[in-house]
Amino acid sequence: MFAGMGKVELNIGTDLELIEQAKRLNISIASLDERALRLHLQKVDPAGAEDRAKRWAEDNAEAIKDHNRRIEERGLLSDHLKPRWL
Repeated sequence: MFAGMGKVELNIGTDLELIEQAKRLNISIASLDERALRLHLQKVDPAGAEDRAKRWAEDNAEAIKDHNRRIEERGLLSDHLKPRWL
């Protein structure tokens, strides 16, 4: 749908936690996509970004551990591409 002034109104999904953090900091997100919002919030609220990163690591610790174990056991798919002199 057109919103006027040469802009298009989009209905996009964005991480709710990012939206809430931006609201707490009175940051308008109207012209930001999720990637830009993440980068902006890292600059203006590094502690909040650090907290999110820690929670993500904690929430995904089991999967990360399992992934690292599989790599240790099986290697990487790209291992055959390594130069022989390494």
